[in-house]
Amino acid sequence: MKEIEEKAIHSFNNGMNCSQSVLTAYADHLKFDPKMALSVATGFGGGMGEMQKTCGAVTGAFMVLGIHNSKKHPENTEAVKATNEMVKKFSHYFKALYGSLDCKGILNCDFTTISGEKEFKEKDMKKNICSKCISDSIRLIELITKE
Repeated sequence: MKEIEEKAIHSFNNGMNCSQSVLTAYADHLKFDPKMALSVATGFGGGMGEMQKTCGAVTGAFMVLGIHNSKKHPENTEAVKATNEMVKKFSHYFKALYGSLDCKGILNCDFTTISGEKEFKEKDMKKNICSKCISDSIRLIELITKE
C-alpha cells in the first residue's frame, strides 16, 4: 500500500490531477494500461473538470474499485453489485473524514474565483488538503478491498 500511495503523491506533485494520480497508481497492481487510465481520468480532476464537484481522489478511487471488481468477478452483474457496495462504503468512510465528497466542501474554498484561487495557493491546499485526500483514498481502497 505504501508504494501505491507514494506513486500517487509523486504523480500528483508532478502534474497529474488527483483522479489520475489515484487511478494510475494502481496500474501495476491491477494490471491495466496506465496511459489509458491517465486519459480516462483526465476530466475528473479538481472536482470533475475543475467544477469542484466530486473530489478527484474520490472518482479515481471509484474507478479503482470498479477495475478491482471486474478482475475479481467473472460476470459484469456481480462486478457492478460488488463495486456499488464498495463505493457506498468508501463514500461513508470518506465523508466521515472530510464531511463531504465534493471538492468545494472539502476545501471550503471556491478556487474558480480570483480570491479563492489566491486562498488555495496561499494556504497551499494542494499539499495540505488534496494530497491528504489522495493518501486517505488509497488507504480506504486498501481497507475496503480487504474486507
